[in-house]
Amino acid sequence: MSPILCNIYLHRLDDYVEHTLIPEYTKGTRRIRNAEYERIRHRLARARRRGDRDMVRQLRTRLARLPSVDCRDPGYRRLRYIRYADDVLLGFAGPKTEAEDIKQRLTSFLRTDLRLELSQEKTLITHARTHAARFLGYEITTQTGIGGRKTAEGSIRLRVPIPVIKASCAPYLRGGKPAAQRALQNLDDYSIVAAFGGIYRGLVNYYLLAADVYRLERLGWVMQTSLLKTLAGKHKSSMVKMATRHRATIDTPHGLRTCLEATRHHHNGRPLVARFGGIPLTRRRTAILTDRVHARNPLSRKEIVTRLLHDTCELCGRHGTVDVHHVAKLADLAPLGPDQPAWDTIMARKRRKTLVVCPPCHELIHTDRTWASTE
Repeated sequence: MSPILCNIYLHRLDDYVEHTLIPEYTKGTRRIRNAEYERIRHRLARARRRGDRDMVRQLRTRLARLPSVDCRDPGYRRLRYIRYADDVLLGFAGPKTEAEDIKQRLTSFLRTDLRLELSQEKTLITHARTHAARFLGYEITTQTGIGGRKTAEGSIRLRVPIPVIKASCAPYLRGGKPAAQRALQNLDDYSIVAAFGGIYRGLVNYYLLAADVYRLERLGWVMQTSLLKTLAGKHKSSMVKMATRHRATIDTPHGLRTCLEATRHHHNGRPLVARFGGIPLTRRRTAILTDRVHARNPLSRKEIVTRLLHDTCELCGRHGTVDVHHVAKLADLAPLGPDQPAWDTIMARKRRKTLVVCPPCHELIHTDRTWASTE
C-alpha cells in the first residue's frame, strides 16, 4: 500500500489517537521534584557555606547520579504519536501496565473499525532507557550520562543501527576484506565513482540526524578501499596511483575535506563531476531538506485544440459545430494540380493531416462532390 493510500485509510487511526488516547493519557504540567535530590541539594548548599570542600565533592558526585524529578510521578503522563505510512511510533511516559493497555486498545480499534490486524510480533513495548526502539531505520533510545556528566532526563537520542552498517558493508567485502567490484570495471572512471558516491552519500545524508553518525566511518573506509581496488583493476595499476590521480580537496560548511573525484568532459557545456566522500560525519540536529522544487510548466495547448475551439469551418468559414477530417498520411492527398480538391489543397498547404470542417463540408469531402465556398 502506497504512503498516500495509507494516509487516506489510516486517517481515522490518527483521529482516534490524537482525540481519544492522547487527551486521556496526558496528565500534569511537570513531574514533582525528587525528594532525595532536594535533600542532598540542601546539604550541598550548607557544605558550601561551611567551606567543607571534601563534603562538597562527595555530595556533588551523589547529586549527579540522581534525577532531579520523580520519574515515577503518578500524577504525570505523556503520550506522543507519529506515523509514516504504516509505520507507527508512540512514546509514552508512564508505567508498563498502562502502555500495555494502550497497545490493547489500538489492537481493538484497528480490528473493529479498520478491519486490520496489529502484528503482535512487530509491535513491541520497549523501555527506551535499557533497549532501543526501531523506527524508519533509526534506533531510538534515551540519552544517558557519559563520564559522570549529567544529561537531561529522558532526552531522546537517535542512533545508527549496527546491523545497518554491517549490511551496507557486506556487498563490498570478500573474505572480510574490501574487494574490487568487477561488475563495474567495464565502466569509465566517472561512472564508477558516481556509483560508489551515490550509495555512500545517500546513506550518510539519511543518518546525519543520528548522534553517532561517526560510526559510518567504517562504511566509508570499506567503500573507498573497494572503489580504489575497482579503479586499480580497471587500469591495471595500484591503489596508491589511483588515489593520487583522483584525490581532490573540496570546501564544505565544516571546512576543507578530501574526497575522490572523477570528471567526464563534454565537447559542449560544463564537465560532469562525480565525487566519493568529502561529507563531514557531523550530527545535524534538524533535517535540512534540499529537494529541488520543480516549477510547474504549463503544457502548451495543442494546435488542433485551438482550431477546434474557434468553432469555424476551415473550408467554408461557417461558425458553429465542427468535425475533424483525418487522412492517414500527407502522401495520400491528391497531387497538386487543377483537379486537386480544395480541401486537399488546404491540407497540403497547412501540412496537416487534419482539417476542421462543418458537418456539411465533411459530408461533401466523403462523398467526393464538388462544393462551393459560402463565405
